[in-house]
Amino acid sequence: MTNKKGLIALSPLMVFMALYFATSTIAHDFYKIPISVAFLLSSIYAIAIFRNGSLSERIKTFSSGAGTSNVMLMIWVFILAGAFANTAKVIGCVDATVDLMLRILPDNMVLAGLFLATCFISLSIGTSVGAIVALVPIASGLAASTSTNPALMTAIVVGGAFFGDNLSFISDTTIAATNSQGCKMNDKFKANSIIAIPAAVIVLIAYVILGLGTKSPSAVQEVEYAKVIPYLAVFMTALAGMNVMLVLCIGMGLCGVIGLVYGSFDVYGWFGAMGDGIMSMGELIIITMLAGGLFETVRANGGINYIMERITIHIHGRRGAEAVIGLMVSAIDICTANNTVAIITVGGIAKRISDKYGVDKRKAASILDTFSCFMQGIIPYGAQMLMAASLTRLSPPSIMPYLFYPYTLGVLAILAIFLRFPKKYS
Repeated sequence: MTNKKGLIALSPLMVFMALYFATSTIAHDFYKIPISVAFLLSSIYAIAIFRNGSLSERIKTFSSGAGTSNVMLMIWVFILAGAFANTAKVIGCVDATVDLMLRILPDNMVLAGLFLATCFISLSIGTSVGAIVALVPIASGLAASTSTNPALMTAIVVGGAFFGDNLSFISDTTIAATNSQGCKMNDKFKANSIIAIPAAVIVLIAYVILGLGTKSPSAVQEVEYAKVIPYLAVFMTALAGMNVMLVLCIGMGLCGVIGLVYGSFDVYGWFGAMGDGIMSMGELIIITMLAGGLFETVRANGGINYIMERITIHIHGRRGAEAVIGLMVSAIDICTANNTVAIITVGGIAKRISDKYGVDKRKAASILDTFSCFMQGIIPYGAQMLMAASLTRLSPPSIMPYLFYPYTLGVLAILAIFLRFPKKYS
C-alpha cells in the first residue's frame, strides 16, 4: 500500500485526534468538545471519504463494526454496571464501604491500600473492567472523605486494574498472547512479572509517600456493615471466577433486598434507581458503538495493514524485532481501543517475526501483553478509561496525568527490550 493510500486510510483517526485533543487543548478545556461528538464527526468523515462500494455498503461496514460481539459484550457490562453502581450509591453502599476502609487503613496508607486492593482483585478476576466497576465508586467516596484529588484516586484504580489484566492467568489478554506465541501461561507469567511487579512496587512506594499528607476525617461515621455486603459479594464472586455479568446481577439483587429492608426505597424506587444508572451509561454506550464502527471502517480500508507493513520493514536484529512487536501491538491498540483485539491482530505476524529473529516466545508473549495493557491504560477512549470517567463524572484527560502505574509499566517494558532483561528470556 502506498503512503498516500495508507495515510488516507488512517485519516479518520487523525481527524478524531484533532477534533478531541487539539481543539480541547486550544480551548484549555477537555469538556469543550464532547468525545461522543468527536467520534460522530470522525465517523461521518470516515464513511464519506472511502469509495469502496455504495454509501449503503459503507454504512453497513461501519455498522458491522459497531455491532460486533466484543462491542455488544462491553455494552451489556456497561448497562449492568450502571444499574448496580447507582443502586449501590442510592442505598448507601459506597458510604458504608468508605467508612469501613477509613476505619481499617491508617491515614498514610489510603492511597497505597486502594492500589493494593485493586491489584489483588484484578489479578484474581482477570478483568480490568470488573475491577474498575467495583472499586471506582469507592475511590470516589474516599477522595471526598479525605479531600484527595478524585482524578488521582480514580487513576489509582485504573492502574491497579491493568496490573491484574496484564498478569492474571485468566485474563483474555494472557490467553490471547500465550496462544498466539505457543507458550505456557506460567512461563509468560514469569517473564512478565519481572517487568510488572517492579513497576507495581515503584508505584506503591510513590503512593505511600503521596499518602503521608492524607488526613481522614476526625469523626468517621458508624459503619453500616449490611450495606458493605453487595461490594463484598461482588468481590468474592468475581474472585471465584464467575462471569462479570452474573457478578453484577448478584450485586443488583443484593442492593435491592438491602434497600427494601432498610427502607431506602420501595420496589418502584429500586427499579427507578436501576433505570437511572442505565441511563447514566448512555453516552458511554454510544461512544463504544461509534468507536467500533470507526475502527472497523479504518481496518476495512487497509489502515491496520498499512501500519503493520510500515513498522515491519524497520527490523534489524533481535532487539529490533522485540521493539517492532511492542510498537505494532501499541499502534493497533490505539486504532482499535481494545488490547485483546490488538494482540489477536498482531499475534500471527509477531510469531513469524519471533521465529525469524530468534525472539524467545515467552518474551514475545510478555511484550504483546505488556505493551497492549500499557497503551490501553493511557488512551482516553478505551473502555476502561471511559468507564472510570463515567462513574466519577470526570473527563478522561483529567485522569491521564495521574496514571502512574501504566506509565511506569511502559517505561520498564521499553527498558527490558533495549537493556536486554530479563537475561533468561533475552
